[in-house]
Amino acid sequence: MIRPSLAHTIISEVRKLLDEDLIVVDPSGTIIASTDKERMGSFHEGALISYNERRRLIITQDDESKLTGVKAGINLPIFFQDQVVGVIGITGDPSKVSAYGELLRKMTELLIKEKYYAEQLEWHARTLEAFVFDWVQQKEWTRSFINQAKMLHIDLTVSRQVIIGYYGQHNRERIQREWWIDVSQTFTRQKDDLLVRWGNDRFVMLLANKAEGKERAVHSIQQIQKYIQNKYRHSLSFGVGQSVCPQELYRSFEQAERALAVAVRTQSIVFEEDLRLDMCLQDVKKQTRVDFVQRTLEPIMKDEDLLETLKTFIARNQSFKETAETLHIHINTLHYRLKKMEDKTGLNPRDFHDLTTLYLGLLFLEDNLKN
Repeated sequence: MIRPSLAHTIISEVRKLLDEDLIVVDPSGTIIASTDKERMGSFHEGALISYNERRRLIITQDDESKLTGVKAGINLPIFFQDQVVGVIGITGDPSKVSAYGELLRKMTELLIKEKYYAEQLEWHARTLEAFVFDWVQQKEWTRSFINQAKMLHIDLTVSRQVIIGYYGQHNRERIQREWWIDVSQTFTRQKDDLLVRWGNDRFVMLLANKAEGKERAVHSIQQIQKYIQNKYRHSLSFGVGQSVCPQELYRSFEQAERALAVAVRTQSIVFEEDLRLDMCLQDVKKQTRVDFVQRTLEPIMKDEDLLETLKTFIARNQSFKETAETLHIHINTLHYRLKKMEDKTGLNPRDFHDLTTLYLGLLFLEDNLKN
């Protein structure tokens, strides 16, 4: 049986090609979609005959007085999987509109098939999402989990690594079904790889462990990154966990999340195995970060020149000459700013220990501003 929402879609799509009045009728003979709004919900005896007898029915002007709720035109049964699921009709002179009959039927049946297979893809995608969510959350596998893996044809003996892709904050709109179908079908994944949506601003890839290792992961990410950037103008960041045995996928997921927290700052690809200082910083509580910034950078937070000087001094490996050249200032001005920074914060940027403290303050400050 055709749902009313699909019936309205059919009317809308067919009307783009035919400028005739159209109706869609359900198996009970009730009009569920029509270009003439006044006919909605009314009984159509001709369509009911067409449905029951599984044949095209031409309705003449004489039939209008004999059959309930009909107008001159043609009614055609709609078939899906060898079953009549409804009837579509064209109102008008039968000698003129009959020529459109077979075209109208085929268009309608193609729309129904397209809708059905799209819903099947959506169902499979959601089922796979739920399965992967369970997989990265649990440390012990249940019997139902193993059975579901078999149903989805997922090999639970293959080692994998988790990759999390994230859209920039300016691209937080919901991932549309059409977009996801495009991306997931464009990239031909190897047999054991999985790709699922993850909320409104992320997706998760489970790459099967292959001999190529890190090189394969980078290649897979760059392919998706380039495609989305060129076609949809989306900037992406990626956090990559390490390859683990299937029972410990949760570990790779946690690693990918940790790496992603670093990657979003630069919209880059970050492998958890490459993290060092950032690995520790991710575990620092938010309130501790706020307190640390207040104890280090608060006296100069409103002084953009001093903050920019500090960032550049660190980026140029404490080279006075390169820092001054980058900032386009005299080297004496640089020394003046560093001294002013020391006076206000009590931390000397020329001292390695104090500079490390100031650097941590900058990292925490950027995280607070980002969030």
